[in-house]
Formats: sequence, C-alpha cells, structure tokens
Amino acid sequence: MNDIQVLLVEDDPTVRAGSEQALELADFTVSSYESAEPVAQQLKANSAAVLVSDVRLPGMSGLDLLAAARAIDPDLPVILVTGHGDISMAVQAMHDGAYDFLEKPYSSEQLAEVVRRAADKRRLQLEVRALRQKLEHSEGIDACLLGNTPAMQALRRVILDVASQPADVLIYGETGTGKELVARCLHQFSERSKYNYVPVNCGAIPETIFESELFGHEQGAFTGAAKRQVGKIEHADRGTLFLDEIESLPLAMQVKLLRVLQERSIQRLGSNTPVPLNVRVIAASKEDLKDFSDEGKFRPDLYYRLNLIVLHIPPLRERREDIPLLFEHFMLDAAARYKRPCPQVPAAQMQQLMAQDWPGNVRELRNAADRFVLGLSASAESAAPATLADQVGAFERMLIEQALRASGGSVAAACTALGLPKQTLYHKMQKYGLTAEDYR
Repeated sequence: MNDIQVLLVEDDPTVRAGSEQALELADFTVSSYESAEPVAQQLKANSAAVLVSDVRLPGMSGLDLLAAARAIDPDLPVILVTGHGDISMAVQAMHDGAYDFLEKPYSSEQLAEVVRRAADKRRLQLEVRALRQKLEHSEGIDACLLGNTPAMQALRRVILDVASQPADVLIYGETGTGKELVARCLHQFSERSKYNYVPVNCGAIPETIFESELFGHEQGAFTGAAKRQVGKIEHADRGTLFLDEIESLPLAMQVKLLRVLQERSIQRLGSNTPVPLNVRVIAASKEDLKDFSDEGKFRPDLYYRLNLIVLHIPPLRERREDIPLLFEHFMLDAAARYKRPCPQVPAAQMQQLMAQDWPGNVRELRNAADRFVLGLSASAESAAPATLADQVGAFERMLIEQALRASGGSVAAACTALGLPKQTLYHKMQKYGLTAEDYR
C-alpha cells in the first residue's frame, strides 16, 4: 500500500470512477469527491497526500482549490485536469504553484505516472520537514551528537553517565568519526564545563617543543625563554585536557604523562616545584593501543592507566540510518555559511549516499553536504549516477550487514531476520565479500 493518499476531485462520475480505479491499481489509496468544497475543508499542512482536481467544477473551481491548498501548505502537490484544451490556463496554474496538469482524455498510465512522481516529491518533502523539525527541537546532548541508531543512543547515555565522573576516558574511533566532539560533550555535560577545555593534537606538535607546550617553562629555562609560560596541562586545571592522536605521543613524553596521571601534578621546565592539578584527561586514538603496546610502540603502563573508561564511536558505515539526518544538518549549516538556499536531496541520491562506505566518516559526509549546497556533486568519487543495479546491490549489502551486525555474526539469526534461506544468504555474502566472523 502506498503511504501517500490521493485526493481526487472530479464531477463526472464516469471519469471519477475510471481514475479512481487506475490509481488503486497503481497501489494508491484514493478518496474521491464530486466537488471541491469538502476537500478544501479537510486540507491540513503536512498531509501525506497528493491532490488531483478537475479545473471546471460546480461551485468552487479547481483553480480556487489550488489557491486554498497553497495557503494551507505551499508544497502540497496539486495536479490539475482540464478537458477544454486551455493550455494557457494550465501554464498559468503551473506558474501559480500547481505541480502538473493533465489534459482530457488521458490514459490510466499517464495519470498513474504523474501521481507517482508527485507522491515521490511529497514523500521527500515530508521526510525533510521531519528531519528539520527534529534538528530544531533537539536539546542537550541530542543536539550535539546526532544519530538515532541504537549505537549512538547508547553512546549518548554512556557519555551522560560518566561525564561527571573524575576518571580519565579513552575514546576509540576511525578518522572523522567525531572523537573530539565526544570529548567536548564529556566536558560540556560535566561540572568542569565552567573551566577550560584544552585540546592537544599529539601528532601536530614538534617533539622538540612538546615538553614546553605541555608542561610550560620558567623564565630562563632555555635559550629564548624570556618569560614564564603556563603549559597546556596546567591551563586545563579544574577542566579537561583532551589528547587527540595519543598513539603518536613520543615514548619519552609518555613517561612524563604517566607521572602526571599518577600524581596529578606537573613541574614546569626550569623548576623543581610541583604544581598540583585537578584535571581530567581524555585521550583519543584511531589505533588499538593494546596492539601498539604489544608491538612496543606504546607504554603498557600508560595504556593500562588510560584503559579505565573506554568509549567506541561507530564508523558511519555501521550506522547508515543516521546519514539522512546528518546530511540534512550539514546542509543547513552549509546553507547558512554560504548564504544559499538549502536544497532537497532526491530519494535516489540519498540512497546512494546511504550505500557509500564513507572511509572519512562524518567529516567526509560534511564535505559532501557542502559540495551539494554549492551545486556540485555530493560524491567525492564521481558525479556519475549509479545504475539501478548498483543502487539495489548497495542497498542489499547494507541490509545484510545490518542483519549480521544485529545478530552478532549469527548467519542463522540473520537468515530469520531477512527471511532468506541459508544457502541464499551465503551466496549473497560471498557476492559482496562479507564474512560472519567480521561481525562477531
């Protein structure tokens, strides 16, 4: 059953019955009327409907009904029907906001096709409205960390649970998943939010000045130290220190950081006086620190000191259902920055976006939204549209991945969820290069 209702207004009983039958055969729910007045009285904004109306009606005309509909919801698709060959009137109606027009006599296929296109457009309009309304009414952490998938809901709950705890936190996530955003949420929704949040990219500071940047120095501590400098760690006192890309922290500095975590104090370069600190440390890594520790690239004692509260941010390919909400949010932001209207994404293109793997994750999706607002291709790879077979295949793969993930890699459970025989599912998994072990 189609989720869009068709409101059909036609005073000729024969034409009305034939049109109603054609639309029902096309899987639409149809409510038919012989005059426009009852329809005008029941029209509401955000109705999941398409209006098809004859122009010449007893009483209220189709043009009057068009005006009434646009006053209630300017985006409601209205298809006008004329039997008098009045093309100029139809063109004017299109100028006044009609979605399309049909000239009598029309075939069942013509009617079904134009209504189907109008229904697709209406469905997209309502989805966009719902997304924007959700964005506008999001509050607290829901407005900061977007996503409706169970993984994101669970992540938000854990953040709120541990935000006010004094324990240090380790965040894992691929490039572009939003590790710093999670760190900011941990700071923002804690009692430390009135004090400094100090981010440090461990991979961006030259090793020669790393110690001075983190610990600060006294006047005269080294050549060029003309005055005392407070380091990043001290600046974060009573607040939060965020160490991004901690896997790239030099081993010599790892020893000093471990001492800070154990003693909660620092010594500036050139000083023997410890400075006590009340600082929460949040570290983030795109690499498995346990593996790095086993390989001798990361100190085991520092790893176990950090490995207390661990948060994992899922990559975008594991929460594809969040892509429409995130893309709409990024488009609204880009439209405001570039002072451009926010476009609507065609349903087929949104399916393409949801089917991509997004190795750059949320950051890559944001760039795609910027390009789309600027009138460029949303895909970083190619502006060429995917074939129907490609889109169907990508969507099928996504559904299989979701079923395997939800079942913890159980093929039997995934078969039940997808309604597929086990042999069929194994064939499709082989086709898409999927293995159950990857989801256990």
